[in-house]
Amino acid sequence: MILTKMKRNGLILGAFALAATSLLIATQFLTADRIAAQQRSDLLRTLNELVPATQYTNDFYADCTEVIEPDALGSTQPQQVYRARRNGEAVALALRTTAPDGYSGNIQLLVAVAPSGRVKGVRVLSHRETPGLGDKIELRRDSWILSFNDEQVRSSNDPRWRVRRDGGAFDQFTGATITPRAVINAVQRTVLYATENRDALFNAPIQCVSGGAS
Repeated sequence: MILTKMKRNGLILGAFALAATSLLIATQFLTADRIAAQQRSDLLRTLNELVPATQYTNDFYADCTEVIEPDALGSTQPQQVYRARRNGEAVALALRTTAPDGYSGNIQLLVAVAPSGRVKGVRVLSHRETPGLGDKIELRRDSWILSFNDEQVRSSNDPRWRVRRDGGAFDQFTGATITPRAVINAVQRTVLYATENRDALFNAPIQCVSGGAS
């Protein structure tokens, strides 16, 4: 009798587990398109913050290619490069890039660069930096990320691309120097890569799935 009761309870628990799993899978399936649409909307908004829609005439989001450049872009995974054009002429590249040496891990960035090599803007896509300290890299927390606007990278050894504590031109955060160092290094590498490979990146075939949202 005890054994029968245990079997019955086991079957009930199994049924609950199966139902819960099925509900989770169904929820994920039903919300996948909605989540993808929201990600696309968020990315489009960020792209247009960096390169206003009045400056290009192509589909900035869909005109996307992918590259794997760990040394320049901080990841062994494909990184998306979005191309803005005005009547066929190059306007800007917006590259996803990673700062792998943040205080709390990877910092995902989007860096927009003009054909001249001038930085049009930088935004943080995701991070896990310390609230109240490292999270000042977010525009909603602090205007620090705007300090990259209109800057250029002269070389990989450009002394300006450091925090002021290290003799550079960029402010650090009180109590959090590792985070701005990581972002500055990542942006410098990315801008240099975009500048040196400008023509190849603009001419590369479209490769991103659904514009590269991920």
